Amino acid sequence: MENVVADQDKSKLVVAPKKLQPNKGKQADVISVGRKFVFLINPVSGTSKKELIKKEIEETCKGQKIHFDIVPTNSVGNYDFLKEKIHEEGITDVIIVGGDGTVNQVLNTLRKTKVRFGIIPVGSGNGLAFAAGIPKKPQQALELIFKGKSKMVDAFLINNEFSCMLSGLGFDAKVAHDFSMKASRGLLTYTQQSLLNFFKAQPYQFEIILDNFSFFTDAFFISIANGNQFGNNFTIAPLADLNDGMLDIVVVQKMNKARLPFAILRQIRGNNKLQQLVDDITQKNVLYFQTPSLTIRNLKHAPFHIDGEPREADDEYHIEIIKDCFELIQP
Repeated sequence: MENVVADQDKSKLVVAPKKLQPNKGKQADVISVGRKFVFLINPVSGTSKKELIKKEIEETCKGQKIHFDIVPTNSVGNYDFLKEKIHEEGITDVIIVGGDGTVNQVLNTLRKTKVRFGIIPVGSGNGLAFAAGIPKKPQQALELIFKGKSKMVDAFLINNEFSCMLSGLGFDAKVAHDFSMKASRGLLTYTQQSLLNFFKAQPYQFEIILDNFSFFTDAFFISIANGNQFGNNFTIAPLADLNDGMLDIVVVQKMNKARLPFAILRQIRGNNKLQQLVDDITQKNVLYFQTPSLTIRNLKHAPFHIDGEPREADDEYHIEIIKDCFELIQP
């Protein structure tokens, strides 16, 4: 993998070699003895039957004589009440049973409490869980909670709003906006909304500002990724690493719409390698680079999402990595 950095004297970007080392963060074996769990269950995310998962949690924890509580999530995403519980009861692990929206809310509130986090992915996308290699089947994900390793994971801020996986502007954000309005949320619904929006998609105007370098682009969408995917194992940033201190930026530039699916497919397959931006801006349909921070000026108010959840569009976004933000149980 390579980092894109600025050459101040020549006013252009150069490429600095960087050795790819997945999951470089500190890790430790997770042992069940002495651990105290809180399971947060979202009763509406995804399509899975939450009662079956709840029963599995209860039977497993009781069978292993593990201290646990089951707490429902809430629609406003307020988990401040758990800070006192964690402190007073010595809670060691907070396990999120839900999708990316719930994961974002819980991590944002509790990331400074020094607990370990686990995910049982039952949302509509499950981007962070799948990027971390957490099994899709709830029973296997629960087994991992007790047997996996805890590893540090980065996150990032966009205008001081927290994102733990992937955020973006443009086409994918419009899909996220429309998807959020549907009563049924799953892969089929997401695919339907993506196809409907594809035929209506128009490029937006952006200015992207890096250290000592900036450029304008008309783009269908811009993805800012810490994980490698949108969700549902739909990979958009193949070289992304959850703990490398870098954001992976994907810019799908204006092109003939007939070429758009093929350009995105190349990106998904990892065929667009990190390259010098100065050359790529005029020659490539898809720009793909890494940076710890950047600013994006949203010149035409393209729609915006954070971890798949719609947000109000803004004129400008300041984005920066949070290194070693939280501890996540992974394979």
